[in-house]
Amino acid sequence: MHVIPEIGYALTADVLVVARKPSPQVLLVQRGRPPFEGTWAIPGGFLEPHERVATCAVRELAEETGICVQESDLLLVGIYDAPGRDPRGRVITVAYAVVVPFPIEVQGGDDAARAAWFPVDHLPPLAFDHDVIIRDSLAHLRRLGFLL
Repeated sequence: MHVIPEIGYALTADVLVVARKPSPQVLLVQRGRPPFEGTWAIPGGFLEPHERVATCAVRELAEETGICVQESDLLLVGIYDAPGRDPRGRVITVAYAVVVPFPIEVQGGDDAARAAWFPVDHLPPLAFDHDVIIRDSLAHLRRLGFLL
């Protein structure tokens, strides 16, 4: 974990990819490492010292799923900073969403054992607070008119 000792927290970026057709699906990765090893999660990871948060989001999505997007494709969903959201310590995440027309072929990589698409109404148990991030992301995308 990339904790800055002087301030005691780490920053991550998560990217929920949503495919619109044939019916809404979300892309998840199966974690290959603790915590929550084997559990499904939104693609994402820790900010490197030289990166902007959006750059981190794009990099992590590509590393964990093989999907390459541009920073301009990212829609900001929110900041998730509840104490205890990560058992490793104080981790704050910036959550983004990306909408694609159809599911794209994906492959788990880096610290993701697998990557797969799931219908929004049939999600597996999720790591961290990713159920909240998915709920908020889908509501945000509906408000913006990306989803019905």
